[in-house]
Amino acid sequence: MRFRRTIGMATLATAAVFGTTAATFPSAQVGRSQPLPALTARALAARYATDSRMITRAARAASGAGNQSLARSLDAMRGGHFIDFNPAGQGLAVEVLGNLAQARRVVVLVPGSDTSLATFDSRGTASPGGAARSLAAQVRKQDPGADLAIIAWLGYGDPATLSPGILTSGDAGQGAAALRPFVDYLARHGRQVALICHSYGSVVCGLAAPHLPVTDIAVVGSPGMDASSVRALDTTARVWAGRGVGDWIRHVPHVHFFGLGFGQDPMDPAFGARLFATGAGGHSGYFVPGSIALRNLADIALGDPAGVVR
Repeated sequence: MRFRRTIGMATLATAAVFGTTAATFPSAQVGRSQPLPALTARALAARYATDSRMITRAARAASGAGNQSLARSLDAMRGGHFIDFNPAGQGLAVEVLGNLAQARRVVVLVPGSDTSLATFDSRGTASPGGAARSLAAQVRKQDPGADLAIIAWLGYGDPATLSPGILTSGDAGQGAAALRPFVDYLARHGRQVALICHSYGSVVCGLAAPHLPVTDIAVVGSPGMDASSVRALDTTARVWAGRGVGDWIRHVPHVHFFGLGFGQDPMDPAFGARLFATGAGGHSGYFVPGSIALRNLADIALGDPAGVVR
């Protein structure tokens, strides 16, 4: 473990040469988000149909360009309900599971690095679409009558794991700027909102957190939230943190210097988060069916803190 931490510190020190530039200019380029539709059955159905046609055209374009892996990923997305889609750059995609028009509560899943249109639904429960479906199935088991919608939110251009951007909050800042109005819109229209944020997505949620109208913020596999404590997040939400025993993220140095790193470990008791059990899984194992991590995330999604196993 000491060796891995030493390697991690060396990586951060090397990256410090260009850290300021990486933090200032986000590494990922994506198109603009669409304005959200009215949260009515008719308006949502119209948006779903429009975005389905856009996905079909993007799949044909990818196939014509010889990018068959992207074409297959887009083909798999065509049956979903998307309220945002843009194929430019890495791409944007925001998928809804459940009846958003009638839902009382909405859970937004914010993914981490290496997520794009090509991986939105191609890595099982390690992808945003697969994670959302796994969480939805678990919620139905725990509360079949839950008035809940789940949103897989790829609303920002996240960095590649093997890139300078992964060491800075540049892309996360871009993501937070997109996430805030999205959540505000849902809250203004009467929805209780909770965030579940994986890996680099937890940096996005940490930057978006101040005064955000959410009831819960849960981070899993987090490298940090760009904050020193829950108090520093300036939120009234319940803040949760979980990390699997086999998650390599535990070896990432929790530092913040020269614009690099994301500060205090949310799993550190001094941070002040509500820690919850996640079992022995690895960095991509939080939404695996049957896992304690998924059961706890379902309770958080449902707004049932008493049900969470600590």
